[in-house]
Amino acid sequence: MTDHQPQDHFDLAIVGAGIIGLAHALAAVRIGKKVIVIDRDAVAKGASVRNFGFVTVSGQQSGQSWQRALRTRDIWADVAAEAGIRIAQSGSCIVARRPEAFQLLQAFAETDMGRACEIITPDCLAETMPAIRSNNIRGALWSPHELRVESRDAIPQLARWLAEVHGVSFLRSAEVRSVASPLIETTRGQVRADKAVICCGDDLQTLFPERLAAYDLVPCRLQMMRVMPGLPMPLLPASLMSDLSLVRQPGFASLADAKALSDRLKEEQARYLQHGIHLVAVQSVDGSLVVGDSHHYGGAPNPTAPSEIEGLILDELDAVLDLGQRSVTERWVGTYASASDRPMLVDRPSADIRIVIVTSGSGASTGFAIGEEMISEMFGDQCAA
Repeated sequence: MTDHQPQDHFDLAIVGAGIIGLAHALAAVRIGKKVIVIDRDAVAKGASVRNFGFVTVSGQQSGQSWQRALRTRDIWADVAAEAGIRIAQSGSCIVARRPEAFQLLQAFAETDMGRACEIITPDCLAETMPAIRSNNIRGALWSPHELRVESRDAIPQLARWLAEVHGVSFLRSAEVRSVASPLIETTRGQVRADKAVICCGDDLQTLFPERLAAYDLVPCRLQMMRVMPGLPMPLLPASLMSDLSLVRQPGFASLADAKALSDRLKEEQARYLQHGIHLVAVQSVDGSLVVGDSHHYGGAPNPTAPSEIEGLILDELDAVLDLGQRSVTERWVGTYASASDRPMLVDRPSADIRIVIVTSGSGASTGFAIGEEMISEMFGDQCAA
């Protein structure tokens, strides 16, 4: 990777080498800016690599969030081709186990966001996904919009491509102590840059804590796992979700038809709702599935993964897919900074500094578009040059 030289002066310094930081780096180098990315860790290990790698479009809140997701999906497709990042799956399938869920999917298909989606029957679904328990399914919504990458591979590949092809400098294993453009103090020396973007994820204490405190952000903790099927099965052609996803994702949950499903789930799966569980299952090239997840808000994030929550997630998986004697081969937790009143936060400590935090857990799905917006705002007419 391109190394930082102490005498260098940059147009933009980015604090944080997760997907949001890298998205800002891409947007800046595309308009010819000299960029450095600073990160406290030697390699990515936070929320950007502890996820499904699932770029979600259908299910985003209508309006700006949905448009950002569409734009981000397009950028992911372009970048993947250029950087050699493998697209693991394309599209998504949301199966309906209950008539109320199927009615909601049909209602969504009638909206502008659903116009490219397709309602499919259980028999048709079984032809596409032989492992599906079609006898438990009322129908499904097939969305062509989504794509998925392997996050643990894609984030390092993206950073390497930005360095090798676009000349982005990286200063790793360096904690930023203060940002007062043009001077940035780090544990590995000073960096000089005209402008700075702070993409701090769930770290709300290191930089500008008094400003971030005003937003009432809370940590959200996720529980996920890797599951190896006990039966040989063809790779899933798309990411898979179920009824519980429909009451969590705002693009579905905001529709009038969502109430009937929500009421039924409160009766039948109250414990799942209590733990913020919804099913997402994506498959890796080795046949294993990344499965999750749960959502717990506030307090000190618990680093453990309780077996009760794992069991509930696996029960929902088993209701949708027949995996035989499946086994859990890996478990992990993730955290992100969450806000109930906004999908993202932008704070402006000065004309040349931005703090950008995605507060909805959708960094991979909306980050590239957010990066473009922020770089356009910070550099103004220079973006059109």
